[in-house]
Amino acid sequence: MILGYAAVLLANARHFYTDDTESQYTGLWVGLGRALRAGEFPVLWPEQWMSGNNTMDDAGLFNPPQLLIDLIAPSFDNMAVYATLVKLVFSIIAALGVYRICLAYGGRPAWSAVAGVAFPLSGFFLFFDEASWMTALTGTAWLVHAWASSVRYVRGTGGPIPVFVFLYLTISTQYIFPALEAALMLVAVAVGEMISSGRAPGGSWKSWASWRFWLLSWAPIGRLAAVALCAGLAGLLTFLPSMLSAKVTWRGTAQINNDQFLTIPWSESLNASLPSTLPAFTSWWGYVQPLPVTYIAWFLIPALAFIDWDRARSAWKELSSVALFAIIMLMWSAGPGSIGPLRWPVRLLPMLAIALLVLVCVLLGRFGSFRNWRARGIASLVLILALWVRSFSADPHNWIRHVLAAGLVIAVGAGVLWLMNRKGVAAACALVIAAMFPIAFWQVEAAQPTPMSYNMPTNRSEAMRAFPDFPGTTIQLADRGLVQPGDKSLEGAYSALVFGNYAKSLELDYVNGYTPTGHFYFGELLCMRWDSSVCPDAYKRLFTPEASTGRPLVDLMKLDRVVLQRALFPDVRNQAAPEGWTWVDLPGQDRFIWVLERENGLTSTVNGRVSAEKNVTATSLSETDTTSRVRVSSASGGQVVFARLGWPGYRATLNGQPVPIKTVAKSFVAVDVPAGTQNAELVLTWRPPGWKIGIATAATGLAGLAVLQWLYIRSRRRAGETAADEPSGEPERELAGSVS
Repeated sequence: MILGYAAVLLANARHFYTDDTESQYTGLWVGLGRALRAGEFPVLWPEQWMSGNNTMDDAGLFNPPQLLIDLIAPSFDNMAVYATLVKLVFSIIAALGVYRICLAYGGRPAWSAVAGVAFPLSGFFLFFDEASWMTALTGTAWLVHAWASSVRYVRGTGGPIPVFVFLYLTISTQYIFPALEAALMLVAVAVGEMISSGRAPGGSWKSWASWRFWLLSWAPIGRLAAVALCAGLAGLLTFLPSMLSAKVTWRGTAQINNDQFLTIPWSESLNASLPSTLPAFTSWWGYVQPLPVTYIAWFLIPALAFIDWDRARSAWKELSSVALFAIIMLMWSAGPGSIGPLRWPVRLLPMLAIALLVLVCVLLGRFGSFRNWRARGIASLVLILALWVRSFSADPHNWIRHVLAAGLVIAVGAGVLWLMNRKGVAAACALVIAAMFPIAFWQVEAAQPTPMSYNMPTNRSEAMRAFPDFPGTTIQLADRGLVQPGDKSLEGAYSALVFGNYAKSLELDYVNGYTPTGHFYFGELLCMRWDSSVCPDAYKRLFTPEASTGRPLVDLMKLDRVVLQRALFPDVRNQAAPEGWTWVDLPGQDRFIWVLERENGLTSTVNGRVSAEKNVTATSLSETDTTSRVRVSSASGGQVVFARLGWPGYRATLNGQPVPIKTVAKSFVAVDVPAGTQNAELVLTWRPPGWKIGIATAATGLAGLAVLQWLYIRSRRRAGETAADEPSGEPERELAGSVS
């Protein structure tokens, strides 16, 4: 894997620092790491509004390895280097996991190693999960180990703790796809093991012996279900907040829609072994894709000709779980386009790659054959021709490139066969692996300039020196789509504009951030999108008084500064500044932004997070990210509005007694203060919805694991005692063998 990463980095040194990694994850790591170092557990950042609820997004707050990544992140200046190192570690973990799956199904070590190295270099995983979607990479890395450990546990060669740990790590990445993929994997393993072991009651159903046999034979499946349930209970806290908050987010719909965006026709699987393939389906870049996302491994399809299928039939039951998982992933990848919050079935391609690599490499190791090698060679050439035809059909303009790729597969395949015949399996498999590195280099190099890059700065110290030092809380009104390609650099727009989580890398307090599960109503207020880009009407909306309070959003949010993108608001500086605000000149940055600041200095630090008072006097006593303590008085009754986004999970007490909360404009937390209140303490507290349930289920899951581990140790001890009590027949067998 280190050699594979080196090949990719030679083609593009920023390959593992692109798209969501540069715009979302690395900035989030820095922000979370700084909070952890300060002794805080950062469940909520209220000043970041829509992107500040870390229990909703991909923060992985309950995933120990992810917290370690966060803790280390602020010590790195070059985030591209850090991201690459982190991803290398997880790619090695993923490769080892695929290797373990192959071994669990009887694969030979050499071919299992081929599958392990091939998977992280497969198309979609390399160009999306490793390059961009970090939580997909980490979730998959833990999932493959959960798979291998589950097979071992069912077959009695492993215990429940590895299954529990790897399933929990998969779930707690806080990305829903690996969690659901793990559930489907467990179903496939259970069904496959039932098929392979032929578990069914024998004899009369009325006999106790028959029932006892049936119960004992199904016990391993029951134990797997039990440990999976325990892991699910332990990981429930990861998804409870988002599940219980879904009604106020963009992802709140439970509808099933079938659109063609990022759904993969089954015919594209015929591209799996041609390195030049550029598949045809609808995405951000049109119909013919600029990246080989359906590619899996150069040998995968041609090698089918060298499997002895007559002998392989004997293993179909044993491998049925892998085949079932592949079928499920193949069907899901073709649609529907969205199932509630689950969208873009193309994300399932790595799961399909895992299943097919395990199937083919296990079969090659156990049932590979050279008999009738000429006929098999011709069959392999026919398969390569089919690959070429399908790739040509999808992308006819690059037919010469496809011819060269087919020639490469034929040439390397011939070399593998020669080594297999002359030097043995290990040498041949070494060549299979070695061929993957120039292919990875070629694929990445051919995709340059990558269509996915924001081209954000890699060095945080350089970026912080170039960027204005904005104290207090800032909101930026800008549209990322208006940044010209030539301005995507530290010398250009990134010296003045932030997108995604770039502000966290700069250690500045911006409202702007990256959120895949944004607050619907707040997003509508400012027409703010997932990367915090806004529409041209956002400036007017920000300074328009809210109906019930008479205060503009800029006051309700307690903002100190408004940064306006010149490209989005080219003529705004010709207007007078709003009342209480003034235009600020920033030489060097003024070709990209206009800046408004309050005339009377910072307001975000005045009177805590109290942003509006109606017939109430409210004085802040103390503030944390999750709690506001306020001294309130009201003779006739009134209302206190807080500069906090109305996420589910807020509770309020007045002198220790619960009082109802509500929202202003469906976004700002507010509390009604009853008439006659005098110097009462109002406490507003936020906790992740369902946190008590989550803690209880986690404790239940751990207790269940302890019971399962005790049962496992007890069964092992009994098995050892039974074996010790049985008389040994070794001397007689050895003698009989020698005589024979």
